[in-house]
Amino acid sequence: MKAGIIKRAAHTLQLTLAVIKPDVVAQPHKVQEIKEIILENEFYFIRSNILKWTKVDAQIFYADHEGKFFYNRLVDYMTSGYLSAHVLAREDAIAKWRELMGPTKVFTARDTAPNSIRARYGLTDTLELDMA
Repeated sequence: MKAGIIKRAAHTLQLTLAVIKPDVVAQPHKVQEIKEIILENEFYFIRSNILKWTKVDAQIFYADHEGKFFYNRLVDYMTSGYLSAHVLAREDAIAKWRELMGPTKVFTARDTAPNSIRARYGLTDTLELDMA
């Protein structure tokens, strides 16, 4: 998990990383909808970038998943197009981001957390928004 802490006034802001995957980035209106959802949930955008990963970039980022059945498919998918990466901040950012994202399985999210980002925008269990 990539995370850090920023102290500001009486509040401690925690950082988390949101990576919007290629299928969503290919539809800019969906990226905008997700950004609005993020802002509505009291996150601050600290830094944002549109980028394209190399295979090595994706392998490093997903090294914890190496050897799992979906690893090669995930690496190929994450290098198939542009990503929208965002460093987000708010109090308790990691827990709040996980809650906003919903369950890690898209079909479970659709059933148990239908308003979550993953339920609304995820395609399959490997083709979805990433939570880090």
